[in-house]
Amino acid sequence: MRFLSANETRQVLPFQPLIAALRTAIEEYRDQVIICPERLVVPSTDRTGTVLSMVACGPDVITHKLLSIFPGNTALPTLQGQVTCLDGRDGRFLFAMDGITATERRTAAISMLGLSCFRPTCLEHVLLIGTGAQARVHLEALNELYPGLSVTIRGRNAEHVQSLIDSRYHALCVRAESNSPDHYDAVISVTSSREILFNQEASPDTLVIGVGAYRPDMIEIGPKIVLNSLCIVDDPIGAPHEAGDILQAGKNWSDVCALADFLLKRPAQSQPVFFKSVGCAAWDLAACRLAMQSLT
Repeated sequence: MRFLSANETRQVLPFQPLIAALRTAIEEYRDQVIICPERLVVPSTDRTGTVLSMVACGPDVITHKLLSIFPGNTALPTLQGQVTCLDGRDGRFLFAMDGITATERRTAAISMLGLSCFRPTCLEHVLLIGTGAQARVHLEALNELYPGLSVTIRGRNAEHVQSLIDSRYHALCVRAESNSPDHYDAVISVTSSREILFNQEASPDTLVIGVGAYRPDMIEIGPKIVLNSLCIVDDPIGAPHEAGDILQAGKNWSDVCALADFLLKRPAQSQPVFFKSVGCAAWDLAACRLAMQSLT
């Protein structure tokens, strides 16, 4: 069985074909062609870490992502993981990808799919909130897919913001947020915040995408936006347990829609949209399908 390094994983998951693979997986997940049981979360015996196990079964491939989270790590990364791909017909182990790289790229690709489905007619200026690993991979995706775009970075640490500006995203105009108010065509928030980071009046001219708040106690986008927007989630099964922005706003879940319903149609242009991404093992399966094309 072949094991792909982080760099090799990055190379087999270019964004444009990854988005296409995700479109197919989203439809198959909706139609129960892809089966994803609830993820298993197990604490380590000394309670210093956590292990997460996520399985997705399709007719062609089966995927298993195993992640470990050990916040006390110093010599090793806090988050480590692997995505294993098996043949869906006979269970044969095929290959394994770096789990962190695969997760980062399919997460950013879901955001890019949200941009293509819901963005305003004009997409010239994006606000990116956050300066961590997800901010970097989102910038990489925007650099590949939206050359000429202006991206403003908002972050609490000025050095981290400057590091993103100094990175080589040659197709983008990247700058730090200033004190003067700006209009943004889209806002993408990619932090693990437990405090509201963006809560302006909802507007149909500004698409808001929330990526980072993947637990009920986390929040990035405030209730002004959530309660006054059409809320769309990537995973309608996982979101009611994970989407902190929507849960804390008290949004009625009967008013929350699935991304799968908007792959072929757009919301009304007069309606503000909040797109919430929480992730799903089926998205890892989509990544494995794409990787297989490069490996065979």
